[in-house]
Amino acid sequence: MKVFDNTTKKLLVASWVWISHTEVNNTPLAQLQTSPSRSGWDILRPLRRYLDSIEVSDRLLAHRLCQLIPAQCPFERDINLFGKTLLHIPPLCKLNPLYEEVVSLRFRALCYLADECGEDVSQYC
Repeated sequence: MKVFDNTTKKLLVASWVWISHTEVNNTPLAQLQTSPSRSGWDILRPLRRYLDSIEVSDRLLAHRLCQLIPAQCPFERDINLFGKTLLHIPPLCKLNPLYEEVVSLRFRALCYLADECGEDVSQYC
């Protein structure tokens, strides 16, 4: 008896389509992992590749990256008046088209400091 058979009946895929349990079992794995083809040319692809190719191998560079890239979105705010919340501004960082690459660069810098240099990275959290 598998736990998966009794607990998960539907899956949510990144394209926001519900797939029933029987469809998942009948669909080949390679077909589920392919991403939809994008129409047109991605103008930010060279910048994304550059950010992904940055190797963090210097302690000073890792510290600088952790200081420059914030851990949380600095734009998220609650606007209060007389102790009551009037308006909540949601985090806008995910609207940045390079958000994933910048966050992964900060994560690589934190991992380098913690794993290779043996430093305490709690000051950047």
